[in-house]
Amino acid sequence: TLATLEAMDADAFVVRHRENDTPALLASHCRQAAILNAGDGNRAHPTQGLLDLLTIRDRKGRIDGLKVVICGDIRHSRVARSDVHGLQALGAAAIHLCGPTALLPAGAAFPGCVIDEDFDVALTDADVIIMLRIQRERLEHATQLDGAAYHARFGLTGQRLARAGHDALVMHPGPINRGVEIDSSVADGAQSAILDQVANGVFVRMAALAQLLAP
Repeated sequence: TLATLEAMDADAFVVRHRENDTPALLASHCRQAAILNAGDGNRAHPTQGLLDLLTIRDRKGRIDGLKVVICGDIRHSRVARSDVHGLQALGAAAIHLCGPTALLPAGAAFPGCVIDEDFDVALTDADVIIMLRIQRERLEHATQLDGAAYHARFGLTGQRLARAGHDALVMHPGPINRGVEIDSSVADGAQSAILDQVANGVFVRMAALAQLLAP
């Protein structure tokens, strides 16, 4: 299929696939076309990681020295993996990964991160809070929690946000399950950078394509 499409003079392929390393496999077989990874399995989502880093830098002025909390289904999240990779490379001081036990990874999968099941404790003095989308089917199958029960323990409410730094940044890669991962008042509040992430996603992906397609 790749060879057929490439024969039509395609310059680039944007690839999203449920299996890890599929974009790399395709890249190894391309003759001249570029491959842009739009998310593979639970391994990586590079452009989401880049736009998240850009959003943090735009709003906070820096990444080094920040405390970042990522909450949700960490075990299956390619976004979490790409965010952690970038945050560590740029000097984040502490990265806490939170969620139900069944949706947390083994510590060895995220070296240098704090694995924390107590969201309230992890939020203390956080500079950035990244909430991840929860798939309801996986949540109920793995944890026996419904949306309401999950929200009670791991939902980002105004009360929980007050535990973080006074100017903590709220982020979410979307789409949002309102009232499950995050309250609407927080998602739409003054500390939310969610729409900034959306806007930055356009520029980051334009830049990635420009870099890949440069003569």
